[in-house]
Amino acid sequence: MREAWIAPRMKDGVRTQMHYAKAGVTTEEMRRVAARENLSAERVRKEVARGRMVIPANIHHPQLDPMGIGLAASCKINANIGASALASDPQLEVQKVCISLKHGADTIMDLSTCDNTDEVRKAVIAASTVPVGTVPMYQIVQEAKNQDAKNIVIDDMLKVIERQAQQGVSYFTIHAGFMMRFMPYIAKRKMGIVSRGGSLIAAWMMHHHQENPFYQAYDQILDICQRYDVTLSLGDSLRPGCLADASDEAQLEELKMLGELTLRAWEKDVQVMIEGPGHVPLNQVEHNMKIERHYCHDAPFYILGPLVTDISPGYDHISSAIGAAVGGMHGASMLCYVTPKEHLGLPGPEDVREGIIAYKIAAHAADVARGRKNARNRDDAMSDARYAFDWNRQFELALDPERAKAYHDETLPQDAFKDAEFCSMCGPKFCSYKITHDIVDHFQQKEQA
Repeated sequence: MREAWIAPRMKDGVRTQMHYAKAGVTTEEMRRVAARENLSAERVRKEVARGRMVIPANIHHPQLDPMGIGLAASCKINANIGASALASDPQLEVQKVCISLKHGADTIMDLSTCDNTDEVRKAVIAASTVPVGTVPMYQIVQEAKNQDAKNIVIDDMLKVIERQAQQGVSYFTIHAGFMMRFMPYIAKRKMGIVSRGGSLIAAWMMHHHQENPFYQAYDQILDICQRYDVTLSLGDSLRPGCLADASDEAQLEELKMLGELTLRAWEKDVQVMIEGPGHVPLNQVEHNMKIERHYCHDAPFYILGPLVTDISPGYDHISSAIGAAVGGMHGASMLCYVTPKEHLGLPGPEDVREGIIAYKIAAHAADVARGRKNARNRDDAMSDARYAFDWNRQFELALDPERAKAYHDETLPQDAFKDAEFCSMCGPKFCSYKITHDIVDHFQQKEQA
């Protein structure tokens, strides 16, 4: 639907949503976000102009349904997918896209590290109606000599970034805030660098004894983002990978640098969000949300988890969803899901589903906690359906209707039980709802008499 919206802008040199918002222009994308978020179009325009909201919407992704990420919008979730050198089937990634869309992912990141990355990404973008993000560093290394990060050439790096923009990628994770002077902080850590992109940058800097290549080429990267309206997701190369490293000097110094890079991007009308920590004790989550807003000027915070314990392999989607809910409650704008395969292997379609549902729960809990208008409507409707024994309505309102129905039908599959005033947990004699109904009916009849 965006083809007609985009066509008149092709003559403009800068085509970002922030550029138009600052100029007082309310784009169709802003109007669509306003309708989805129950906000006025003018409120959305002002939030985008200020940098507190981003609308990732590459001009070469016309089938994208625009969405907003920011404090004024509902809490969003991202689903990571991507092929690896051991599994690089484009159709499998499309299947993951379809599952992500079905269960409510707001954005999708293609983190492919395979030989046919362009083919996979093309299929992913074509199948997606939500913004697709990437970490260009992965393909940059894939195409470097001997697939070695030390052999990265800045001109070739920029070519890969522009090629991805031409394909329709709506946001890039760029690790531009990791500076040479931060290297000594890493030695103090229990786990050093856990960011894949960050470790590759570190290898390049140590080999060449030069500053971060993304920092060196930052202005050229911003120029590319201007032309295609790509939002920058400023990556946290030094995010903590364990509780012991949370909120340390390395993490916070990089966060301050990301704040400086944010201002430079805004000067060129490029939209920015900030990526946040991975492993943080529960009692430090609120503090992390507050310092990001301070250092990064209220740019939307996009957090991975955070995981609130390090001992939950196989269940890291639960550990991280706990941190994500608290982070969202205290101001995170988008939550990057974690699947049960985190730390263990490449997620498959069922892992994607598990991760998305866990994070839909976290994001919704955050919206309720923040008192967002109408956020609790679905919960109240579910309560009414439960009290009325309306099983089909309960299935409809569930975040995962198929699983809710399947669990109910394991013991009571017949259609007749869809009208029953009990489930298999309590049976017909011990249902608290039924007993309460009888008590209420008794007093109502007594009052009427």
